[in-house]
Amino acid sequence: MQVTLNRVGHQFSGKPWLFRHMTQELHEGEVYALIGPSGSGKSTLLSIIAGWLEPTEGTIITTGTGRTSWVFQNPYGIARRSALDHVVFPLLAEGMDRVEAEIRAYEILDTFHLNSIAQQEFASLSGGEAQRLMLARAFASHPSLFLIDEPTAQLDLHTRQEVNAAIADLACAQTIVVVATHDKETERMCTQVIDLREWQETEKPNKQTETDQYTSHISDPVRGEDL
Repeated sequence: MQVTLNRVGHQFSGKPWLFRHMTQELHEGEVYALIGPSGSGKSTLLSIIAGWLEPTEGTIITTGTGRTSWVFQNPYGIARRSALDHVVFPLLAEGMDRVEAEIRAYEILDTFHLNSIAQQEFASLSGGEAQRLMLARAFASHPSLFLIDEPTAQLDLHTRQEVNAAIADLACAQTIVVVATHDKETERMCTQVIDLREWQETEKPNKQTETDQYTSHISDPVRGEDL
């Protein structure tokens, strides 16, 4: 799969442009850190890349087909279901039988260092375990496009390190990964960076106006008059 953004821009009604003229190609095998200040449109751009939101201007072209998985900032799971069940479900949906699905689920849990909590209920997991489990569950569905929104925003330092290590393991030859983040450590775990500040419109000063304002306060030393 390849995703191409061609001069994409977006604004909400009555609001300033979040970003404009954005041109970018997203390739399989890369993990992109999507960065920018709060309110710059990171989550909005994720929605556009996913095809859930039409950009105000420009086009987005997706070459190839595949599943899109999205991991949100807050991990949502089924409280009384085990961690293993959360990873097994997408595998069963693909047509695996239960035995085969559990074998594969354990392999995926091991990738995210979650084997030790496989039988624990979701409600009992720590924040870092729950967030890594959401990554593992999404990974199990073999997404071609993997979108992750602020995965470490509400986690302590140690837990952020756990989640960032898991993100580093997501690079896959058949998958595009895009991570919206404020976390410098998360950014360093990615292979590419997209900085929305490069696509924000800023007002350029009117040089003529500045010159006029300056000369209007210069006095003629001979005539004693303002020029």
